[in-house]
Amino acid sequence: MDEPRWLDEHEMAAWRGFVAASNLIERRLEQQLKESAGLSHTQYEILVQLSAASDGSLRMTDLADRLVTSKSGLTYQVTQLEKAGLVFRRSCPSDVRGVFAELTEEGWRVLREAAPGHVATVREVLIDVLSREQLAVLAESLGEVSSRLRAADR
Repeated sequence: MDEPRWLDEHEMAAWRGFVAASNLIERRLEQQLKESAGLSHTQYEILVQLSAASDGSLRMTDLADRLVTSKSGLTYQVTQLEKAGLVFRRSCPSDVRGVFAELTEEGWRVLREAAPGHVATVREVLIDVLSREQLAVLAESLGEVSSRLRAADR
């Protein structure tokens, strides 16, 4: 059996910094969205993804891919949004197994109201903390990690 490649001091500092920062950022975003819009961060991201689609709707499988979440987890969150009147589901006309999630007018309204506070919090906890150079390195680095993990999942 091969020996594990333990993290050196520099690697451990990077890992611990990433874990702490990502958890603290997620906690702050979750809190801000709950207080201002009554949404979880995942629910907000569902509304964002639907709003970015040309007609405000996406197949559930495509939505799960974009959110990097399980189909069962997405189904639960969409059900909650549907109960709140922010999203509705409809069947796919060309595939009986396919289901679309679509933003309602109320979903558009809630998203428009929630977005400014969310963006302000993203700026406060991450964007405005870093220099342009640090942001470029972060975007490139995390983009590479995401690309490799997505490729490995395919």
